[in-house]
Parts: sequence; structure tokens; C-alpha cells
Amino acid sequence: MISKTPLIIKKSRVGGDYTDIPKNDVPTNEINDIIDNNLLRDSRIKLPEISEPEVVRHYIKLSTKNHHVDKDFYPLGSCTMKYNPKINDKVASDPMFSDVHPNQHINSIQGHLELQFRLEKMLNDITGMDNTTLQPSAGSQGEFVGLLIMQKYHQKNPKKKYIIIPESAHGTNPASVILAGFEVIQVGTNQDGCVDIDDLKSKVNEEVAGMMLTQPNTLGIFEKDIKLISSIIHDVDGLLYMDGANLNAMLGLCKPADMGFDIVHMNVHKTFSTPHGGGGPGAGPIGVVKKLSKYLPYPVITKREDDFNFDFNHKKTSIGKIHSFFGNTGVLVRAYCYIKSLGSKGLVNVSLNAIINANYIKQRLKESYIIPFEHGTMHEFVISAKKQKETGLKALDIAKIVLDYGFHAPTIYFPINIPEAIMIEPTETESKKTLDTFINLMLDIDTKIDLDLDDLLDSPKNTPVRRLNETKANRELNLNWKNEL
Repeated sequence: MISKTPLIIKKSRVGGDYTDIPKNDVPTNEINDIIDNNLLRDSRIKLPEISEPEVVRHYIKLSTKNHHVDKDFYPLGSCTMKYNPKINDKVASDPMFSDVHPNQHINSIQGHLELQFRLEKMLNDITGMDNTTLQPSAGSQGEFVGLLIMQKYHQKNPKKKYIIIPESAHGTNPASVILAGFEVIQVGTNQDGCVDIDDLKSKVNEEVAGMMLTQPNTLGIFEKDIKLISSIIHDVDGLLYMDGANLNAMLGLCKPADMGFDIVHMNVHKTFSTPHGGGGPGAGPIGVVKKLSKYLPYPVITKREDDFNFDFNHKKTSIGKIHSFFGNTGVLVRAYCYIKSLGSKGLVNVSLNAIINANYIKQRLKESYIIPFEHGTMHEFVISAKKQKETGLKALDIAKIVLDYGFHAPTIYFPINIPEAIMIEPTETESKKTLDTFINLMLDIDTKIDLDLDDLLDSPKNTPVRRLNETKANRELNLNWKNEL
């Protein structure tokens, strides 16, 4: 088991910082002559007294306990944890990009504007959309922007108040719907894992403003009836929104616009290989068809001859600004490099390899685990540990065992319509050797249930923290530290 690292404040000792500060030989001011008394602390701040080498060792030690894609396999379903090329980080860290201020004169940021202008065009080509904004700083914010565009489109028709979402939708979908002022209608799933068309038809009426749909869906299955779904929504003047969480399965193979989508969000931090996890930064660009372009956030980047500029001319029709400046540019630089380096053929191979890897794992696991849906698997898939649970091992237990072998656990208990769900997304960047190691582990876990269940239930043994009481932690959340020094 990895040793537990105490809080850095617990390592503190009086005089432990060993800092030798030279005597002051310049005039000084009293702090209360500079800052109002009501803004000053009543007591000294409790900072740890610890030497610089100890500080460095403390945080390096903590960093080795984190799991990340550079450390080992990260099959977290619906998250596309692919390898992030380091050359993209190097380019994004170039001072010509990283040290530029958005308030600089327009003439001094022409390179930035050109990159964003080109990236918008690339994303238009990939999705088939007519215009794209790079401003949203996350997928969830992209959802919110897409729904605000729906709201703006329907502003003269107040009866448009419902958004349809599938029962397997990402949790942020209904949250974004409510935040944007709409109400949710849920549609069921058929025996193939796709939208139940009969259920959809029964719920669509003139009050439906639109539908949010992930393609491929959250079960990793391509919605084969997408053209029919599109026509059903469009027949009541609704808008069809594509959650781009699973765009990694479709690059160069098909375009959302050809399926009838009106709005598409893209998780740049997932599909186009920029580091993510831990809360950001991210980017969730939104692409729209021509009739919705006037509602995009302002400003838009325009090109006249060789000059790039910001255009504010559609302020009156726009939903407004949704970012303090022009987007999370560091993430966008990485995405531009990724797309540019791969080219159109490379992007096609990304999706093909992601699909092959997912289907390979699924086929190898199907004799030991329940596969709820046999056909239509794209870049990810869901298995059920319902059979294993009957003999004492839940999906949660399996996830904890996986941690002991150096892998990140797959997504569990999502989608919520699959009992004991385990969602696996290998991405395209993993070798067959890595996939086989993971597969053999999953098969061994199933075999060992009858041989030594108690040992399995004792996992994880090799992690910094072992069996947490997640229920207690959620119900009695306590993130405070009490000073005991």
C-alpha cells in the first residue's frame, strides 16, 4: 500500500523554513498606513514553516499518487482520455501565444486571430456546420450556449418550452435545460439501445423547442434513425442539438449537419487531444447552421484580405458574450496543432482505431460479462456486472480492483438505465498489448469470484487511500481543516 502523505501544515515546525532574510536597508511604511484597518487580519496567517526542499518533495510525492494518461491506461467511459502529444503543449507554451494579453492592440495579435479563424473553419469542415464560436470554455457551457440559441430562435413563440432528452443522456444535459429556462421531457430507449421512435413521436408536440442528442449515444451506439428523429423534431419547428461528447467516433466518417443537426458542441479538450480532467481548462465550441449564425456570441472573427478583426455587428441578434474575452486560447492552440498535424486522413484513422479498440475489448469480454447491446458499438461500450453482483461482486468492487493494477477505473453506474453499468472507452492511442492486459484483468476478476471473493472485496490494497465510505463522504461533506498548531 502506498504510504499516506500528511497535510503540509502537519509537517510544519517553528523555525523550520530555514529562510535567512537580509536586513532591510530601505525606508519602510507601516502596513496600516497603506491598507485600511478593516481589511487587515486580526491574527497572523497560519502558514507552514517548512524548507524549500521539503516543499518540493511534498508536492512531487503527491503528484506520483495521481493517475493520468501519461502514467497508464485510462479507460474512463465517455471521457476520451487519449494521449496528448507533447509538441502541442510546447507550441501552446510559446510566449508568442502564452504571454499575449487579449487587450493588446488588434494589430499585435494577428497571429492569434488567424489561428482561431482557421480553427473555426476546420471545425466547420469536420461537423458540416456553417459557423462556429470558440468562446465556450467547457462542454457544459457549450450546452448552455446551444440552449440559449434555441431560446433566442424561439423568442417570439413563448409556448416553446420543452426540450427532449434521452434517458441515457449526460447529466449536464437536463441541468443545462433547466438553467436555460426550459423544461425536460425524457424519451425512452428501445431494445437496440437507441431512441424509442414510438415514444418520441408520442411526446413531440408544438410546445417542443428542440431535442438534445448525443451521437453516437451514451451507450456508444450510433443512432441509426437519426434522419427520422431530425424530421420529427423539425416538423414542429424544433431544433436538433448534438452533444459532441462522442465526436471521436465520427471524425471524417460522417458529419452532424448531414444527419439534420442544427447545433453541435465539440469537446475540444477530449476529441482533439488537449489535457483535461481536474476541472479545466477546457473548450466547448458551438457550431450552428446558417439560420442560427446571427445568434452566436459576439464578437466573431472576420478576415478582410490579409487582416483579421473582431466583428461586433450582430450584437442586437446575438445571445451576448459568454466569455470574458475570446475563449480558452491555450486549449484552442493545442487543438489546432492536433488537427493540423493529423490532417483529414489522420482524423479518419483516429475514429477507425477508436472503434476497433472498443469492439475488440467488447468481443473479448462478452463471455464473462453481460453485454446489454450486441450491435452498433462505436468508440465505447457498456457492460453490466449484474451477473457478478449475484455472486457478491458489484461494479463498484470491480472498479476498485482495477485500481490495484495501475489502471484508472472505467466509468461505473452510468448510463443509469443499465444495472451495474461499467462503461469502457479505450480511445485510439492504446496498443493491443495494453488492451490485452486490461482484458485479461477483467476476465481474471470474474474467474476469481468463486475462488477468493473475500480477497477481491478487500481491494484496493495498493492505493493511497483504500475503502472509502462514499455515502458518508457525500452526506457529511467536510473540507475544513482545524488548526491544531
